Amino acid sequence: MSDLERVSLAIEPELLARFDALIEKSGHGNRSEAMRDLIRNRLVDEESDSSVKGEAVATVTLVYDHTKRDLADRLLEVGHEHHDAVMATMHVHLDHDNCLEVIALKGKPRNLRQIGNHLAGMKGVKHGKVVISTPNP
Repeated sequence: MSDLERVSLAIEPELLARFDALIEKSGHGNRSEAMRDLIRNRLVDEESDSSVKGEAVATVTLVYDHTKRDLADRLLEVGHEHHDAVMATMHVHLDHDNCLEVIALKGKPRNLRQIGNHLAGMKGVKHGKVVISTPNP
């Protein structure tokens, strides 16, 4: 790996501490190796969307701080914008500030991934994950 590019990231101290603990347990030699592995895994996930024929289903799981300015309204708005893909949603109050939202989607895998990534990337979302499945693997 002689052709490496150096990049920098801004990460909250608590998140970095958790990442370092994960690195230690996983056996990665350092942060760079772990980040490269995460990036490769994400790229494989993205590329696999094109291998699914026809429609797929997906779940988007979000944990977010509902006190963040207009976040709940923005999440709801995205659901309305993609009403043709949204089959159902479930909302759970985890504690005073945090909520869990699970959204079931159906459609073309690439579209499902875009909707899920858009939701997971909204400011105030603490964790988001998109899982795409197909009834005919």
